[in-house]
Amino acid sequence: MLVAFFGVVIGVNMIMMRLAIQTLPGTEVDSAYSASLTYEKEIAAAHDQNARDWKVDAHIQRSGQGGATLEVEARDSNGRPMSGLKFQGRFERPTDRRADLPVVLAETGIGIYRGSAPAIAPGQWDLVLEGAAAGQRMFLSKNRVLLN
Repeated sequence: MLVAFFGVVIGVNMIMMRLAIQTLPGTEVDSAYSASLTYEKEIAAAHDQNARDWKVDAHIQRSGQGGATLEVEARDSNGRPMSGLKFQGRFERPTDRRADLPVVLAETGIGIYRGSAPAIAPGQWDLVLEGAAAGQRMFLSKNRVLLN
């Protein structure tokens, strides 16, 4: 009975350990050391972004088939629409990086960029927007959104 008891305990522990490892989404960054090396660059980029004073608004519209359309409107500090930028969007699951969905945004009008995610589950997501000009990232935003 003693051997059977410990056999059951060890067996349950092995199953729980295997399930925990399979469902663990991982960490936010792969290497804390390499993330710390780029930290100063990120701070400088954030200061530059604040100095540009761009107004970037994002609107998400859900479709009936479970997809979502993302529309981004970009304006400069004077309120004029900005054209010629390359915007990328990404829906990130806060709890599981494996569920992240990239959204390719194309300029559909002057200062208006639109893209869609064909199938996105309801719930909480982080919407990450990146805008680039001349190959350099000029804008970065990360906001929590709730999709129904």
